[in-house]
Amino acid sequence: MNASKQNNMESQVYQGQFGEFTITGSDRRDVVIYRAALAVAALCFSSGGLLFLWQADGVDVNVLHLLTWLYGLFCIALGVALAKIHIYLAALHKALQAFWLIGCISSIALVFTNREPLAIAVYQNPTMLLGIGFTFAALTGIYFKEAFCFNRSETKILTVLVPFLLLGHMSGMLSVTWERILLATWIALFLVFAFRKVIQAIPPDIGDKSVFAYLKEQKNSVAT
Repeated sequence: MNASKQNNMESQVYQGQFGEFTITGSDRRDVVIYRAALAVAALCFSSGGLLFLWQADGVDVNVLHLLTWLYGLFCIALGVALAKIHIYLAALHKALQAFWLIGCISSIALVFTNREPLAIAVYQNPTMLLGIGFTFAALTGIYFKEAFCFNRSETKILTVLVPFLLLGHMSGMLSVTWERILLATWIALFLVFAFRKVIQAIPPDIGDKSVFAYLKEQKNSVAT
């Protein structure tokens, strides 16, 4: 993109709910980083999920350790996505970041306190999801936000499927067959979601900046 075209894009004025605003190069970079982080998270989760399904009939310790590394990369990518996502409600944004942090701390603690690879430890001890599950609660928050803002069918399904699978595993109400089916569905829909984000126009992901400005003014007025 040449400089004149970029300047023209940045000078375009949008009409928001509380006034006019422009989209800057920094705004666009944040969206690109958000989408790239989601793509990395989706690829790591999907790769790990497929490996886990493949290992269901025979355990290879090296593969199980690889799952831990993939999960770690997934968590890092998810953290970047949560740092760059645009959510009007600051409290919700901070809550999702707090969930991510709790999940990451819990995961690190499990890695260092269990002799077994993380995937096996969590699978065989469902109560461990009480800690590590916060990571997926944060991810579900992203699904919910995308479903609410863009009416995406895959994120609507994921918003229900993810907690259903995790809670179903914790309670023991799901058979192994159904857990594998739901995990495979999660993998497929996560990849669809990430791909659709890559090809989506950038401005909708930035949102109405006049709303952010209005909420900031309201917060400052209350503080003073």
